[in-house]
Amino acid sequence: HKYTSTQEEKIKTNNVNTSANEHLPAAGRRGHSKKNNMKNILFILLGIIIFGACQQEEGYPKELEAQKTLLKEKKKEMREMNKLIAKLEADIEKVEPSKEKPRKKVTAIEVKREDFERFVDIQATVEAEDMVAASSEMGGRVIRMKLEEGDYVKKGSLVATIDMESVDKQIAEIEKSLELAKEVFERQDRLWKQNIGSEIQYLQAKNNKERLEKSLETVRFQQTKANVYAPISGVVDMVMVNAGEMTSPGMPIVQLLDLRKVKVVANLPETYLGTIDKGEKVTIKFPALDMEKQGRVSLIGRSINPANRTFKVEVEMRNSDKLLKPNLLASMMIRDFSADNAITLPLELVQQEVSGKNYIYVVTDGENGKIAKKTYVKTGEAYDGNIIIKEGLTGDEQVVMDGARGLTDGALIELSK
Repeated sequence: HKYTSTQEEKIKTNNVNTSANEHLPAAGRRGHSKKNNMKNILFILLGIIIFGACQQEEGYPKELEAQKTLLKEKKKEMREMNKLIAKLEADIEKVEPSKEKPRKKVTAIEVKREDFERFVDIQATVEAEDMVAASSEMGGRVIRMKLEEGDYVKKGSLVATIDMESVDKQIAEIEKSLELAKEVFERQDRLWKQNIGSEIQYLQAKNNKERLEKSLETVRFQQTKANVYAPISGVVDMVMVNAGEMTSPGMPIVQLLDLRKVKVVANLPETYLGTIDKGEKVTIKFPALDMEKQGRVSLIGRSINPANRTFKVEVEMRNSDKLLKPNLLASMMIRDFSADNAITLPLELVQQEVSGKNYIYVVTDGENGKIAKKTYVKTGEAYDGNIIIKEGLTGDEQVVMDGARGLTDGALIELSK
């Protein structure tokens, strides 16, 4: 056979390598051979992976069940391949250690134990504790109304006056009828004492007089209802009837608010029924005012609304500055979970493998300095960017923070501020 020039060069190179290896000691030749064998195995594995990927593209299944089965098989093959690659890298490192390994700069935080709380944000509204409408017991025309919206009135102050002209005329009519009834009764009484006339006539005259007297008393009492007074001390929120307009019995004339005390009302889903108690401390936020206040639950509804499966929760609050207005939107922060002396970490530090296991990197001391140790953890509840670590940590470790995403188990690291 004739060799090309390239083939002749390969033969010469192999002869040179062979002659060079002959001058090495036996141990050196074995080590050199072992390194070459491991590298060859690694190249073969890479070739298998590439070949398998090509085969996978050609025979890719189209059915869902076949895809799930193939995914499970490939995950298993990947785990086994990763173990083999890690072992090969470790064996190569033992035979041919690198002179200087690069160190990755990372930051770390101290693991601490602290109380953990989780809150649920429920929309709420502000309601006035005292919101009362001043109304008249008698119907008629309002002849005097001097209050305007925003005016402050004290309890018992005059609000409005109702025209009682019809009542006055009714009184005059009853008084005139009563004069005649009294005259008839007096004459009938004198005749009855003289045994003249029948008893029925006497009783009818007496009854007519007494009935008119009672009617006059009732109408005069109605006359006292001409003035409408404020039932509570507060601010005039709304004027419903102005001077000169007609009103009917029970119709609101003005609406009064006492803003010194308000209540924040929220409707909670029934799932939170066992997580809140009367007297529990809650946080109330008012986005429009950029304000936050603390309060205690003053009332828990005794029934569930069947329409939306919620129950009412009220929190009474002082409002001395009168910034809180009725129907103002608020947020009620209610604690639905708490854990004492728990190990917590920022949620972003917890990573996840393909298998679904959670892990973090802990700073430990190695032979050549600080290294990142891969530690599997079991997580719990999470809130506001933090998560509880149930298992895997004791509470006195350093956990890698910045730079944790590109680390491997046992990688050399350098801590930076």
